[in-house]
Amino acid sequence: MSGERPAPVLLLDIDGVLYVGDRPIPGAVEALDELRGLSGGIRLVTNTTSRPRRAIVAHLHELGFDVAAHEVLTPAALAVRHCRERGHRAVRLLVSEALREDLKELEPSGSAEATDALVLGDLGDGFTADVLNGAFRLLMDGAELVALQHNRFWRRADGLVLDVGAYSAALEYASGKEAVVVGKPSPDFFAAALSDLAAAPDMAVMVGDDVEADVGGALAAGLRGVLVRTGKFRAELLESSKVTPTAILDSITELPALLAGWGRG
Repeated sequence: MSGERPAPVLLLDIDGVLYVGDRPIPGAVEALDELRGLSGGIRLVTNTTSRPRRAIVAHLHELGFDVAAHEVLTPAALAVRHCRERGHRAVRLLVSEALREDLKELEPSGSAEATDALVLGDLGDGFTADVLNGAFRLLMDGAELVALQHNRFWRRADGLVLDVGAYSAALEYASGKEAVVVGKPSPDFFAAALSDLAAAPDMAVMVGDDVEADVGGALAAGLRGVLVRTGKFRAELLESSKVTPTAILDSITELPALLAGWGRG
């Protein structure tokens, strides 16, 4: 029909958009099913670094979401690719035990050899002063800091908590080194997701609850960026941000109507 646009591909953040903790966002399961018929393809893109992709997919299934493993993209694979491209042979993993299965291609550095790179993920309560001091010393000895993501905080079931970006920023400040960020808002992360869907940036929409990493990163990469008022959304952060979302929705349940309107436009 004349005037109709091709269906865009969708990149959907997971935690805060589809669920929070062990509770799906009301109506999110049904919305995801509806979006499959309105889009040219879907990828679930997450900055979660506390558990492997296998566990993320299993959790989505437990909450009632019908997703396939290949539809979930995490920063771990990009960290492996980066370290291989840079020729890093000795890599120290500062990540949760669970996430190590997604990084098994990297060779952990031994105590007797210099560390080429330090891969930083979410350690939760494991971020102690001793751990951070050890990481700082590795950086001062020449290791590259590879941050799986750079989010400042996220929402757990018990409330907001510091995320990897806060600890990465502390290490960057102390060492004087800038981290290589492989998760959102890295342009390479969005490029990898679009390559997976064989789509150009102008045919893609990113939906997230983080105005900086999700929406700002998407806009900078040439995608449309939709912000939802669920998860860790804070009105004051939106107001203080320099990011202007393409659209702001109360939740993912409003996305099908928005896409339908764009298609008629």
